[in-house]
Amino acid sequence: MQPQQSNAPIRFSQNKPLVLKLALPFEFVIDGPPVSQQVRRREKIRRWRDEVRKAAAQHWPAGELPVVGAVMLTITFFYSSALIDVDNIPKPISDALKGLVYEDDKQVTDVLCRKRNRNVFRIKNISTVLAEGLNRSNEFLYIVVNEAPDQEAI
Repeated sequence: MQPQQSNAPIRFSQNKPLVLKLALPFEFVIDGPPVSQQVRRREKIRRWRDEVRKAAAQHWPAGELPVVGAVMLTITFFYSSALIDVDNIPKPISDALKGLVYEDDKQVTDVLCRKRNRNVFRIKNISTVLAEGLNRSNEFLYIVVNEAPDQEAI
């Protein structure tokens, strides 16, 4: 029996190109509200992608290359008044992370996107990054890129 190969995303450090490191999970927050993929003014969506990329770049370790392999994108929009459809949130964010966090958005095999009223929710095991977002007085998005679940299991 051959050992099972892992599809775990890996990144290579530019400082040590032969050392493999698990890159994930990677998380950050950005002020909202998000811009819908369905927006008519394409300039507005371009600016939103740029804002997301800038926020992610502030948290991505300097000198680190994008991960390779399958990833899962989890987005939680903490809103005060949600006027956006949840299914229109992920695409601009996924596009913004391409080339920084992962090589190509084709690596995103799983997406979990949700809206939560910022005044009514419970959180178990809060991360420091999510706590940073909750300390803001406005709407925000909490974005996590993680290793994709087993691709052979549903």
